[in-house]
Amino acid sequence: MDYTTRDYRYLARLISRHTLLYTEMVVAQAVIHGDRERLLGFDDAEHPVAVQLGGSDPAQLAEATRICTDYGYDEINLNVGCPSDRVQQGKIGAVLMAEPDLVARCMEAMARVSPVPVTVKTRIGIDDQDDYPFLQRFVARMDTAGCRSLTIHARKAILSGLSPKENREIPPLIYERAYAIKQAFPHLEVILNGGLRDLPSVLHHLDQVDGLMVGREAYGNPWCLAGLDATVFGDPAPQPDRHQVARAFIPYLERRYAGGCHPKHVLRHALNLFQGMPGARAYRRHLSENMHQADTTPKVFEEALALVG
Repeated sequence: MDYTTRDYRYLARLISRHTLLYTEMVVAQAVIHGDRERLLGFDDAEHPVAVQLGGSDPAQLAEATRICTDYGYDEINLNVGCPSDRVQQGKIGAVLMAEPDLVARCMEAMARVSPVPVTVKTRIGIDDQDDYPFLQRFVARMDTAGCRSLTIHARKAILSGLSPKENREIPPLIYERAYAIKQAFPHLEVILNGGLRDLPSVLHHLDQVDGLMVGREAYGNPWCLAGLDATVFGDPAPQPDRHQVARAFIPYLERRYAGGCHPKHVLRHALNLFQGMPGARAYRRHLSENMHQADTTPKVFEEALALVG
């Protein structure tokens, strides 16, 4: 949340033409009653793009799904993995793993109104409900509800005592649980998530599962997405270099600026674009020191680009 905004997703799409992009998690109630354009608006260039919803009320989730499909999203994903205290209080996220029948009713209500796939993102368990039979029972209920694609974060969630950041780092990764689910439910699409970095070295997981979801690495080092179109999707088209991506990002930045969006909201997502390259530190420093000023214009990005070798 606060990271995979429309601006980050546009930048990511310039690096990879085929990777499925995900929104931040948006709460169903906010979709129904809030500023929909701010929450759901996206550029057509982002396709394929999935929206991730949070909630536990089947009727609300169905209405939010209808709204999201009207916006043109390619997939509706239900979050059953977020461990934060704030979302637990709203009966959202990983806490729902304890109520598979409720999740199934939500799935069924969403699928009834959606012309696009409705999917689930989950953990391998919660608290002391963390053995394989617990996960298998949960997945079996999703299967009977009609879910055909599961993204599995291969850590359990500890719902009290750990922060969301600690929940991404302290519980051990058990990739074999996701492998076992794919073997037990071969007709389901299983996407593996959690701790996936240095992408060339993790593609071996695709021997066991159908796909990979990459979160923190794709944000902290967006160039890790480069080359995936060829290696994963078989696209022979040349990969643009970083400067070409940055230049292609400028017209988008200018459109957002003309629409009233301050450059800082767009450019914060491009801070790590040149990570590891000569001049990257100067590029990042120039943006960090100048993009927040009240009178900043898109020119600050071109100034920063001139500092990168």
